[in-house]
Amino acid sequence: MEHEVISKGLEIWSLQTLLDVSILMGLFALGLILIRPYYESLKNHLTLRVSIEIWDLFTVLLADVFLVLTVLIGFLVLNPDIMADIKMAVPFIPLAVLLFAVAMVLRLLYDAHRPNGRHFKSALWLMFAANLLNIIGFSLIMEAPGSEYLQDHPSVFWTFIKTHFCSNALPYGLELAQWTFYIVFPLLLIVFIWGFFKAMQTFTGRKA
Repeated sequence: MEHEVISKGLEIWSLQTLLDVSILMGLFALGLILIRPYYESLKNHLTLRVSIEIWDLFTVLLADVFLVLTVLIGFLVLNPDIMADIKMAVPFIPLAVLLFAVAMVLRLLYDAHRPNGRHFKSALWLMFAANLLNIIGFSLIMEAPGSEYLQDHPSVFWTFIKTHFCSNALPYGLELAQWTFYIVFPLLLIVFIWGFFKAMQTFTGRKA
């Protein structure tokens, strides 16, 4: 019995840590794209043409790697069982995952990774909105004042936030988590299907 409790606790801790890390990676991805002028200034110090090409590839690729990992982790934790176990701000975090997924498809399959690409700014705005949702969800809901603090400093606002928007809070948080899953998960599947068919079109050489 004790072994099962430890295993469950380790599972919850691992998943919670993954979610928290994905929130940071979403910020890193956006930040790496926004500071592109800084990269350009550093590139002036490179002399070899090969070094410059590697530098250009690395600065773009790193942001997209963070973006892909953010979406994959979001997809992993976006299910009713895990949302009932860990602290997830609903509907903020799931909606952020959805926006990140759309931005990922645009950057990877619609040339939105290039500053002069048609959808570059659209992907950037989507990532900005997703990070804003994550920041609000993490700071105001997931890391809202704890029960010990609220015992000494009662607050109707914080109590309402913690009991209604935390995915593992009984009963309101769990209910909102379920409804969020019913809405966001099908939309996320649609985004993945869209991305799959767009990728298949590139193999056949047809234009989207």
